[in-house]
Amino acid sequence: MAGDWYNREIEDYSPYDAASRIQDKLAFGEFGDVNPSIADSSTYTFLTPGTMRQAFEGSAEGCFLYSRHWNPTNKYLADALALLEDTAAAHVAASGIASIACTILQLCAAGEHMVCARTIYGGTWALIKNLLPRMGIEVTFVDIQDLAAVEAAVGFRTRLIYCESISNPLLEVADIRGLASIAKKHACQLVVDNTFSPLLLTPHRLGADVVVHSLTKFINGTSDCVAGCICGPESFIEELANVNSGTGMLLGAVLDSHRAASILKNLHGLHVRMKQHSANAQYLAEGLSERGYKVYYPGLPGHPGHELLQRTMNPAYGFGGMLALDVETASNADKVMTRMQEEKVGYLAVSLGYFKTLFSSPSASTSSEIPPEERKAIGLSDGLIRISVGLDEDIDRSLHRIIACLTRL
Repeated sequence: MAGDWYNREIEDYSPYDAASRIQDKLAFGEFGDVNPSIADSSTYTFLTPGTMRQAFEGSAEGCFLYSRHWNPTNKYLADALALLEDTAAAHVAASGIASIACTILQLCAAGEHMVCARTIYGGTWALIKNLLPRMGIEVTFVDIQDLAAVEAAVGFRTRLIYCESISNPLLEVADIRGLASIAKKHACQLVVDNTFSPLLLTPHRLGADVVVHSLTKFINGTSDCVAGCICGPESFIEELANVNSGTGMLLGAVLDSHRAASILKNLHGLHVRMKQHSANAQYLAEGLSERGYKVYYPGLPGHPGHELLQRTMNPAYGFGGMLALDVETASNADKVMTRMQEEKVGYLAVSLGYFKTLFSSPSASTSSEIPPEERKAIGLSDGLIRISVGLDEDIDRSLHRIIACLTRL
């Protein structure tokens, strides 16, 4: 079922709520440190055998058992992420793809079915297309923007609908309210990957049941770790941690506590970073579009998802830090990216959300798992350059350097 905010108008939500609630949350260290202490332990003691027994049964409130299950540092981060996404609870994992796999496998069993957006991150596509069928899970890929096609794909065995709020790499905008309505009607779960748009969108408020992130990207922001999270109802998070049947527990995708602590520190500045990422991306997108280049960016009025995103976004944070530039051929993309790195626009690298601008060619990297014929069907050109726009102080200089690289083709 959709969350408590399903029927609430987005206008009732202050865009500063999430950042303020995270910053207001007090989590002192054991010696009064302003940062929570790091629980550098794999196992935890009990005063009595009975309490240990209760912990295994899940009925020992406030007790920690083993770090594959929970530890205090991961719990601090999980609580903050639940505040970020306005869900009752959250679970952290060792990577974004681990979070996605744990979520799907918790919700969907052999003989059951899921509906998935056809335009998603290549690693997720490979997981869902290539691995899940080996486990007896049937998958139907659809154009997630076509709500009629989504509903037509849902059957009596469908357990979940999966999409990205803003897709990787084509930046398609999902109608989360519309998808939530379909999911609710057919008694299945809507799972949304919000990696590209933390703070910009709050999918749970729009009706999503479960929200996942690759914390590696914008939320951490420093490209020094790999991590993921699952945000959802308390009952679902408890299922994930169940010692007998929880995928979060049994698949062993535990996040190291030192990394959890560093992500928690970086999370407190996310609101500042996202505003700057978005402002810079908007400036580049407008400047390139005005000069006639083919740009994908939801902040441009001509983008197919622009009006939808305007109706559902938290406007204080802009339209996001990701844009894509189509230069038609793989050869052109290689030349432009090489020159962009030489001109110090940023780095040729596959990740995103870093303080420096990062760029890559998805067809040869992050979407290479998708066969060429399917990339062509969804409109993913071999000449597409995905750009994660950094926190540059002088973004006008970056714009002119990119234009200089393009004019030398």
